[in-house]
Amino acid sequence: MASDVSELTINYEEDGVVTVKELDKIVLSKGAWATLIFRYQQFDKKKQAYGPDMYTIRRYQKRSGAYIPKSKFNISSRGQAEKIIAALQSWMD
Repeated sequence: MASDVSELTINYEEDGVVTVKELDKIVLSKGAWATLIFRYQQFDKKKQAYGPDMYTIRRYQKRSGAYIPKSKFNISSRGQAEKIIAALQSWMD
Protein backbone atom coordinates (compact mmCIF):
# COMPACT_ATOMS: atom_id res chain seq x y z
CA MET A 1 0.00 0.00 0.00
CA ALA A 2 1.18 3.52 -0.77
CA SER A 3 2.69 5.61 2.00
CA ASP A 4 2.77 8.83 -0.05
CA VAL A 5 -0.19 10.32 -1.91
CA SER A 6 1.88 10.57 -5.11
CA GLU A 7 2.24 6.76 -5.12
CA LEU A 8 -1.51 6.12 -5.28
CA THR A 9 -2.64 4.60 -8.57
CA ILE A 10 -5.59 2.76 -10.08
CA ASN A 11 -3.49 0.79 -12.57
CA TYR A 12 -4.59 -2.83 -12.44
CA GLU A 13 -3.02 -5.82 -14.15
CA GLU A 14 -4.61 -9.20 -14.63
CA ASP A 15 -2.94 -12.18 -16.32
CA GLY A 16 -0.19 -9.93 -17.67
CA VAL A 17 -2.63 -7.44 -19.21
CA VAL A 18 -3.16 -3.95 -17.83
CA THR A 19 -6.95 -3.99 -17.57
CA VAL A 20 -7.22 -0.54 -15.94
CA LYS A 21 -4.74 1.94 -17.36
CA GLU A 22 -4.30 5.20 -15.45
CA LEU A 23 -3.81 8.09 -17.87
CA ASP A 24 -3.60 10.97 -15.40
CA LYS A 25 -4.37 11.92 -11.82
CA ILE A 26 -4.85 15.12 -9.88
CA VAL A 27 -4.53 15.33 -6.11
CA LEU A 28 -7.49 17.37 -4.86
CA SER A 29 -6.50 17.18 -1.19
CA LYS A 30 -3.91 15.38 0.89
CA GLY A 31 -3.23 14.72 4.53
CA ALA A 32 -4.88 12.17 6.82
CA TRP A 33 -7.62 11.99 4.16
CA ALA A 34 -6.62 12.27 0.51
CA THR A 35 -8.94 12.88 -2.45
CA LEU A 36 -7.80 12.21 -6.01
CA ILE A 37 -9.44 12.27 -9.40
CA PHE A 38 -8.16 9.84 -12.03
CA ARG A 39 -8.55 9.66 -15.80
CA TYR A 40 -8.27 6.08 -17.02
CA GLN A 41 -9.19 3.53 -19.66
CA GLN A 42 -10.43 -0.03 -19.29
CA PHE A 43 -9.29 -2.85 -21.52
CA ASP A 44 -12.10 -4.54 -23.48
CA LYS A 45 -11.17 -8.21 -23.82
CA LYS A 46 -13.65 -8.79 -26.68
CA LYS A 47 -12.29 -5.92 -28.78
CA GLN A 48 -8.71 -6.36 -27.54
CA ALA A 49 -8.48 -2.58 -27.18
CA TYR A 50 -8.88 0.13 -24.59
CA GLY A 51 -12.21 1.92 -24.32
CA PRO A 52 -12.93 5.63 -24.03
CA ASP A 53 -11.53 7.82 -21.27
CA MET A 54 -13.31 7.41 -17.94
CA TYR A 55 -13.02 9.26 -14.64
CA THR A 56 -13.18 8.33 -10.98
CA ILE A 57 -12.89 10.24 -7.71
CA ARG A 58 -11.27 8.27 -4.89
CA ARG A 59 -10.92 8.95 -1.15
CA TYR A 60 -8.15 7.39 0.91
CA GLN A 61 -7.46 7.44 4.63
CA LYS A 62 -3.92 7.26 5.97
CA ARG A 63 -3.61 4.67 8.73
CA SER A 64 -0.41 3.27 10.19
CA GLY A 65 1.57 5.16 7.56
CA ALA A 66 -0.28 3.76 4.53
CA TYR A 67 -3.21 5.04 2.46
CA ILE A 68 -6.19 2.70 2.31
CA PRO A 69 -9.14 3.18 -0.07
CA LYS A 70 -12.33 4.31 1.65
CA SER A 71 -14.75 5.40 -1.08
CA LYS A 72 -15.04 6.04 -4.79
CA PHE A 73 -17.35 7.64 -7.29
CA ASN A 74 -17.13 6.56 -10.91
CA ILE A 75 -18.22 9.10 -13.49
CA SER A 76 -20.07 6.91 -15.96
CA SER A 77 -19.65 8.87 -19.18
CA ARG A 78 -18.25 11.98 -20.81
CA GLY A 79 -21.78 13.44 -20.73
CA GLN A 80 -22.03 12.96 -16.97
CA ALA A 81 -18.60 14.56 -16.52
CA GLU A 82 -19.72 17.59 -18.54
CA LYS A 83 -22.86 17.94 -16.39
CA ILE A 84 -20.79 17.81 -13.20
CA ILE A 85 -18.47 20.50 -14.60
CA ALA A 86 -21.44 22.68 -15.61
CA ALA A 87 -23.07 22.34 -12.18
CA LEU A 88 -19.87 23.25 -10.35
CA GLN A 89 -19.25 26.18 -12.72
CA SER A 90 -22.76 27.54 -12.13
CA TRP A 91 -22.23 27.42 -8.36
CA MET A 92 -18.83 29.11 -8.63
CA ASP A 93 -20.08 32.07 -10.72
